[in-house]
Amino acid sequence: MELLRKWLGHPEDIYNLLRFKMGGYRAVMPRMDTDSLGCGLRTCYRYLNQTSRSFAAVIQALDGELRHAVCIFYLVLRALDTVEDDMSIPLDVKVPMLHEFHSHLYQPDWRYTESKEKDRQVLEDFPTISMEFRNLSKVYQDVISDICHKMGVGMAEFLEKKVDSQCEWDKYCHYVAGLVGIGLSRLFSASELEDSIVGQDTDLANSMGLFLQKTNIIRDYLEDQMEGREFWPREVWSRYAKKLSDLAKPENIDVAVQCLNELITNALHHVPDVLTYLSRLKNQSVFNFCAIPQVMAIATLAACYNNQQVFRGVVKIRKGQAVTLMMDATNIQAVKAIMYQYVEEIYQKIPSTDPSSNKTQQVIASIRAISLPGSPMASRHHYSPIYLSCAMLLAALSWQYLSTLSKATEEYVQGGEN
Repeated sequence: MELLRKWLGHPEDIYNLLRFKMGGYRAVMPRMDTDSLGCGLRTCYRYLNQTSRSFAAVIQALDGELRHAVCIFYLVLRALDTVEDDMSIPLDVKVPMLHEFHSHLYQPDWRYTESKEKDRQVLEDFPTISMEFRNLSKVYQDVISDICHKMGVGMAEFLEKKVDSQCEWDKYCHYVAGLVGIGLSRLFSASELEDSIVGQDTDLANSMGLFLQKTNIIRDYLEDQMEGREFWPREVWSRYAKKLSDLAKPENIDVAVQCLNELITNALHHVPDVLTYLSRLKNQSVFNFCAIPQVMAIATLAACYNNQQVFRGVVKIRKGQAVTLMMDATNIQAVKAIMYQYVEEIYQKIPSTDPSSNKTQQVIASIRAISLPGSPMASRHHYSPIYLSCAMLLAALSWQYLSTLSKATEEYVQGGEN
């Protein structure tokens, strides 16, 4: 009954969950025909679905040959990331592997069979992935190889050092996520589905990746602490505690939340770049692919802001909320409305005593200036009374059914990968 009470408190979530389940998801994630694919590509898409909770569906919704290029790009970087994550590989072996990984794309027989990681199949069957890589047009190959090389070098750099300054935080996020944004943008332009400026403006593409990565790092504080990882920049957290782990102690909760708010304020500075980037996109499948993770991120930051729960457990947006975001974020005006809604939510929660309050207010003012709601945006959450009444009635009759939505949908809307 607790689940039912939550739904009744958010009738728009109920309506959109029903709409999504009854076929609305096909608007943002149309089914891909795999029957016409060769054996190698079918295998690659199987690996994609096995290794990605968040991106598999939207990758497969991309148009034309871009879909295959992004699928292979993802699997190559997943293989690289699996090497980085594998703590069983000694550093004297791992560092050269990361530096040289891009060269294996052109070595038909290269594979790595000693990984202990859960996604090790992308290394064990790397020959299938590299074969499909070499089947791509050269323009795609060049982008994927270049980004893989740069990311491998960056990952190796941060294997033996922690993130100290805010500049290093940006640098680390650039290596693991900003480069992904740059690579994807170059692929979009190479496909000719988007203008050349999308791939050429690396600053905006980098901001797209940094906004997502910083959101994940901020949200995952406790999980990372439990697994011995530290990604919050020392320059920030050292002003609030002697050790990063001290922020999880109950007696430090007030300063912990102040540190959290400062990092969220830092992340919000990327939002204007995100909106500028999205405003340039022309292809609907590319827009959906780019916009959905960004609106999930702003909703996550709003949920985390000034929230002690970040240091006690997991903070997630509601499943119905995520579905609503997926179905709404299909044009730039709607995305601006979503960004406006959530920065206003943050604004309402800014404590007057918070050390970062002035900076938070300033960055929110800059976001407001480019996302002021007009009529298309203002109507985003205004459903007619009959829709809401029907939704609430259906919720009362079928709440148990809705709680068992398909596993794929649940994993997508709740998934969040670094």
